[in-house]
Amino acid sequence: MDSGNIAWMLASTALVLFMTPGLAFFYGGMDRSRNVLNMLMMNFYCLLVIPLLWAAVGYSLSFSVTDHGIVGGFGLAMMRGINLTQESAPAALVKMIFLATFAAITPALISGAVAGRMKFSAWAIFVPVWSLLVYCPVTYWVAADNGWMKQMGALDFAGGTSIHVNAGIAALAAVLVLGKRKGWPREGAPPHSMPLVMLGTGILWFGWFGFNAGSQLGADGVTVQVFINTFLAASAAGLSWSVVERLRDGHFTNLGVASGIVAGLVAITPACGFVSTGSAMAIGAIAGVACCYAVLLKNRFLYDDALDVVGVHFVGGLVGSILIGLFSHPQFFGYPQGQGLGADGLLQVTPGLFFGGGLNLLGYQLVANGAAVLYSFIASFAIMKILDAVMGVRVSADDEQEGLDLTQHAETAYHSAERGLGRGI
Repeated sequence: MDSGNIAWMLASTALVLFMTPGLAFFYGGMDRSRNVLNMLMMNFYCLLVIPLLWAAVGYSLSFSVTDHGIVGGFGLAMMRGINLTQESAPAALVKMIFLATFAAITPALISGAVAGRMKFSAWAIFVPVWSLLVYCPVTYWVAADNGWMKQMGALDFAGGTSIHVNAGIAALAAVLVLGKRKGWPREGAPPHSMPLVMLGTGILWFGWFGFNAGSQLGADGVTVQVFINTFLAASAAGLSWSVVERLRDGHFTNLGVASGIVAGLVAITPACGFVSTGSAMAIGAIAGVACCYAVLLKNRFLYDDALDVVGVHFVGGLVGSILIGLFSHPQFFGYPQGQGLGADGLLQVTPGLFFGGGLNLLGYQLVANGAAVLYSFIASFAIMKILDAVMGVRVSADDEQEGLDLTQHAETAYHSAERGLGRGI
């Protein structure tokens, strides 16, 4: 990498880091007021423990090439063998720290599903264990040079399968173990602060340009196109979600617009480096409609996904990943056509159905995402079950009623002098 590319990658790293506080505001505003600090802490905790774990062993397990193509080894643990006297060292180091921010936000996504009822002590253990046992292997399959999904020809530019589908289905497994919140679905739980939700949405949208465009690992023409695709897909999804709400329910809502924008960002994440402008707009519009209806499934099937992680991240990621099989356009980007890495080390890309590639790529996408869903659900369910047996994962009914801010953290987001809460001045 030259200095310009390194500068762009460091800026992208900061942008993606900013997404986790943005997610905390997004979820915190949607949660009940008595739990908002707990939600903020669940997200910020991921920034405390996961980057350390990633630098120590996570990056190595996700990208250190092995013969079996299932999970990496320990060859890059603590970036062993790399020092700044080597010409390639800056590129290796910036890739590691950039991807640390990806590793941090992925388990944070799950926090929205378990809002209002999970012990923070259980969350503190779940996050690193899940990252090592679930996130690292799936990331290796999708992104490592000899990961079996990448070699097969499945495509995931910035983490649709390894991040959103992975975390989304893990969220479903987690809520099935935790059970429903007290009073749900009989008692509604509307967002306690829509301004916080909209602020979080804006931060996420801003940071997502680093998330997607930074995944090119440099600044070039592909980076520009990815930036454009990210912008327009989010706009299209926010618009399509709000139109569905207007036709179905009679109102445009701030929550619908915010959820649609995030759904579009999720859906374009796997596809952004493989599709042209019009296709990105179509993917965003489709995702907005699909996710708008998907968030209603929890009421029909009675799984308490508190803040719609399954409906937005799992479904949005799945929609975007599968639609690559229709819209992939390697000729537009100048990619060589084929599967996986070529002999020259360059990524080869199969065209989608709409651009002369037939059903091959669609099949690869279905197999890759199906495998990720199956593995992540089983492993996440097992982790939660073991934690529940050892320490319990759910707070008591009294603690849930009192609120997790006070019972888990001895703090309150909104001080009341009448109740004598807070440290005072």
